[in-house]
Amino acid sequence: VDEGFNLYEHSNGMEQYKGYRVSEINGYKNTISFANGITLHAGDVQGDVSELNFRRIQIRETIRSHFERERELFNKGIKVLSLFFIDEVAKYRKYDEEGNQINGVYGQIFEEEYINILNEYITLLDDPYVEYLKRIDVKETHNGYFSIDKTGRLVDPKAKGKEKLSDDESAYDLIMKDKERLLSFDEPVRFIFSHSALREGWDNPNVFHICTLKHSDSIIRKRQEVGRGLRLCVNQDGERIDNETPGINVHDINVLTVIASESYESFAKGLQSEIAETLSDRPQKADVDFFVGNVVKNARGEELTIDDSLANTLHRAFIRNGYVDDNDYLTDNYYKGIEEGKIKIPEEFKGFEEGIIQLVGKIYTEGATPLVEDGRAENIKALEVNENFKKKEFQELWKKINIKTAFYVDFDTEELIKNCIIALDKDLRVSDLTYHVKTGEMESISSKEELKKGESFKVRETEIDKDYSKVSTSLRYDLVGKLVDETKLTRKAIVDILKGIKPNTFYLFRKNPEEFIQNASKIINQEKASMIIEHISYNPIDEKFNVDIFTDNTLKGTLGKNAIEVKKHIYDYVRYDSDLEKEFVEELDKSKEVVVYAKLPRGFFIPTPVGNYNPDWAIVFDEGKVRHIYFIAETKGELDSLRLRTDEVEEAKIHCAREHFKKISNGSVKYEAVGSYGALMEKVMGR
Repeated sequence: VDEGFNLYEHSNGMEQYKGYRVSEINGYKNTISFANGITLHAGDVQGDVSELNFRRIQIRETIRSHFERERELFNKGIKVLSLFFIDEVAKYRKYDEEGNQINGVYGQIFEEEYINILNEYITLLDDPYVEYLKRIDVKETHNGYFSIDKTGRLVDPKAKGKEKLSDDESAYDLIMKDKERLLSFDEPVRFIFSHSALREGWDNPNVFHICTLKHSDSIIRKRQEVGRGLRLCVNQDGERIDNETPGINVHDINVLTVIASESYESFAKGLQSEIAETLSDRPQKADVDFFVGNVVKNARGEELTIDDSLANTLHRAFIRNGYVDDNDYLTDNYYKGIEEGKIKIPEEFKGFEEGIIQLVGKIYTEGATPLVEDGRAENIKALEVNENFKKKEFQELWKKINIKTAFYVDFDTEELIKNCIIALDKDLRVSDLTYHVKTGEMESISSKEELKKGESFKVRETEIDKDYSKVSTSLRYDLVGKLVDETKLTRKAIVDILKGIKPNTFYLFRKNPEEFIQNASKIINQEKASMIIEHISYNPIDEKFNVDIFTDNTLKGTLGKNAIEVKKHIYDYVRYDSDLEKEFVEELDKSKEVVVYAKLPRGFFIPTPVGNYNPDWAIVFDEGKVRHIYFIAETKGELDSLRLRTDEVEEAKIHCAREHFKKISNGSVKYEAVGSYGALMEKVMGR
């Protein structure tokens, strides 16, 4: 996705993407802005899938993980705390007309999900942990720590530039003073909601979960957020759980779980990148001084101390094999050898090769492995038309096809309504909404290189859940209006269709509103398409397509990936969408019969009753070699028994295109859908 990318066009006209054309991508702020004024941060959810659904899942998974951890540690006398970062106080607490505190949307969601998960743990077989849970009221187990204004109301911290991090002092004194009580089982609070701008001085050793219901920015980074939970926990006696605690593995107990507001891969990569930035004090050169005095071990645990002589031997080998440059910095050749498992170590270190590689792995090498690929490194941008565009042959074709038309179709509306009701009851399906939970761990950091490669986090398990029964959304749908937009039928016709379908069919709308609209529209359009094919006609109107649709383009591409250099096209390059298109272009470009051709821009379209249609190619052939000189082609996929695999809507569009071009050109412009260059030539030759 690049600046100028139009989501509406690339989604084939999905209504929810209308107006979403990318105007700016800001890598520094981690935002993307659209022409409609909306700006999204990484992790934002906009439109179809309500952000509240996503936040509910985060809150649910935090509570579930909290209960699991709490059961493990309860008998060890360790209280588990979970911390939620939010960006607006009102999402957790708000005030009614009388000034009383009431739950905001996050507070309400928390209590709903807490009760659901609590019921899973309350069993007939009571134990001390279950008895502990029964004593806690849901409204008392969560609390928020925020700034307070002069009236005593909770408020967002004031943004004052550098002072932003210290503005919450009144709120955080409370948690600092009550820290010991907070760690007691007698205190019911186990879940803490707080603003994103936590003071540096705040910490609590028993925070085992951090849930980010917000977006990390340049002020509060992942490393700082995670740092709130990277403390050795304490038990009910105030004893810190560390290596000296008998019968306990400190690394099994002191594990922080982060429920992030982004994908697992994105969070893990970002956190490791930030940690890597702090490791610049690591050794940077593989020189003699680096090796001298280090001790390496072999598989049997035997040790080898590297003295001056061995250090010089190893250093010379690194120079000889190109593993270091003139300044003793590790080279790409070394990292390539690591990846291929072909590092050459001198004979003097036989049996200790792995130890040497681990030792060298401690060296910090800036840029050894790129952390982020440059997705904007496309080398073809804003193409300009070439001399082929000015050719008489292409201009003649353009004069024939730039005429706009309007269509007229006559069919029995009542019959269509009846057919749609039958088809919807028979074929309409929607899927269960599901969410994918991926869990990973970062147990240790062995090297800067491991961090930069994003290999410190290891995926432990994945789980797909479709329990959306409790998911609510504030998003309201104009079902009739949406179906009118998608099908171009009247509101009365849509209402009659919805009133006619079975209750079980209509219930599917509650199950998955977006998919109901999408799939119902498709079925209605298919029924409509099957009726209009034989009853449509086109007439020219007093409008023409402007030639600017060829010059005002935002085409971008990468040679060898999705673009190819050509000679007979109106641009010097063609961006292709599939291997089929690439092969088709290559054949067109070397064909002796082809004079000039163009991939038609999205600004060129034919109106049809089932949506606008954009043909693929405009081609001019050599007049003396073919039967049809001017050709508009639609490239399709595989052929089945010499017939294209198209659904009824696509077939209707193709039929409409034939009627359109037949009307505006008096038959001089041939239109066909083809599956290959060979099929095209069959049509052109009139065979």
